[in-house]
Amino acid sequence: MFINGTAVPGSNGATYERRDALSDTVVTRASAASPDDARRAANAAAAAFDDWAARPAQDRAAILLKAADLFAERVEDVVAIAENEIGSTAEWTRYNVELAGDILRQAADLALDEELGELPADSGNADIAYTLRRRPAGVVLGIAPWNAAVTLATRAIAAPLACGNTAVLKASELSPKTHEWVVGALNDAGLPEGVLNFITNAPESAAEVVEALIAHPAVRRVNFTGSTRVGREIAQMGARYLKPCLLELSGKGTMIILADANLDQAADAAVHGAFFNQGQICMSTERFVAVDDIADAFVARFNERTATLRKQNDPSVQGRLISPQAALRLRGLVDDALAKGASLVTGGEVFNTSMQPTILDNVTPDMRIYSEEGFGPIAVIIRVADAEEALSVANDTEFGLAASVFSQDIEAATALARQIECGISHVNGSTVYDDPRMPFGGVKASGYGRFGGRAAIHEFTELQWITVRQDARTT
Repeated sequence: MFINGTAVPGSNGATYERRDALSDTVVTRASAASPDDARRAANAAAAAFDDWAARPAQDRAAILLKAADLFAERVEDVVAIAENEIGSTAEWTRYNVELAGDILRQAADLALDEELGELPADSGNADIAYTLRRRPAGVVLGIAPWNAAVTLATRAIAAPLACGNTAVLKASELSPKTHEWVVGALNDAGLPEGVLNFITNAPESAAEVVEALIAHPAVRRVNFTGSTRVGREIAQMGARYLKPCLLELSGKGTMIILADANLDQAADAAVHGAFFNQGQICMSTERFVAVDDIADAFVARFNERTATLRKQNDPSVQGRLISPQAALRLRGLVDDALAKGASLVTGGEVFNTSMQPTILDNVTPDMRIYSEEGFGPIAVIIRVADAEEALSVANDTEFGLAASVFSQDIEAATALARQIECGISHVNGSTVYDDPRMPFGGVKASGYGRFGGRAAIHEFTELQWITVRQDARTT
């Protein structure tokens, strides 16, 4: 762990082991923090806050830019770590590092944003001067997941640091070494002691460690990326202690393919959206809503491209699933759909921690895969009569993170995209797309709040209104 700029063990000396799901060999041994360790980390962040908040924005930006350079220089180190710890392919980890570097560069721009600091406001009264001031909130707790470990750990802390907050990053129990790499590069870039602190914990103590952090009086903001199930628990804790939360949770990405779509373009995006990183991405496309007129042709093209990914027992092509249990759960979703009338176009085979890219056709609402987040390489085809029914199906989900619409009528596709209940909509593009300059987040059970762009300023600062009565001066 890192507390107050120093690598430290847990106070009680406890550790936990991250083991390979197949060989049962130890791939990572990490400190197992106690609630007291969590409070120490928050105390260190609190002690560093005043100096960091007062530091010139140019200095904060320079450190973030230096960190982006270090990420690029050290990329092969984390490629090896992530492959060993979470089964990520080299391609996926390099993509993560590239996007994380962009996040850091965008955060450096954010540190210099004119919206941070004081903004004059018109009082409408000559005797009273108004000022609006955005100031850092305090200590920010970031909780990051394993699936896009480098990108999402970076996102959890970059904007908070840019806005003048200090931070505690709580690692995923499944990727502590990968998350440590992120924190190490940021600290090596020149962050002062205590500005960024790092906690790892054993799985069985996660709840008490998180509550110790959220309850800490210096912690003023919480951001969490992960499952809706855990996000609800974080939100409940935040409510109990009156701590605002930014929650980016589960998704059920939907692609609508209209009758006039470019089917080759749609099929290319479908393969990318459904199967990149074994579908273990919150933005992954899980549902393909195809108009009847072109459904057969689309499925044929999708299947043709998917065949290029089929390579038995070789996880280097698409990466591994996080565990054999995840693979078995996915196979259960496939079996349920087949038993209820779906047809298997391709895939379905499970090999330990890998699953062949799978396409299920004729999926209906009574099947679990229609509504449950798969978080794996399963794409389902839902056939509809027209655009109106496609929109109804797209909104027939508790989730609302990402969606896309394919059509050569850009105006009509954009109008349809605007009606989908989600935080991010694309026209003629994959649902797996991110730009750190843009607000990222979902609606409904996919969470609330936004990472990215200027939206982050509103998430990680306090807005203060100041009045000065001009007629109170003495002569």
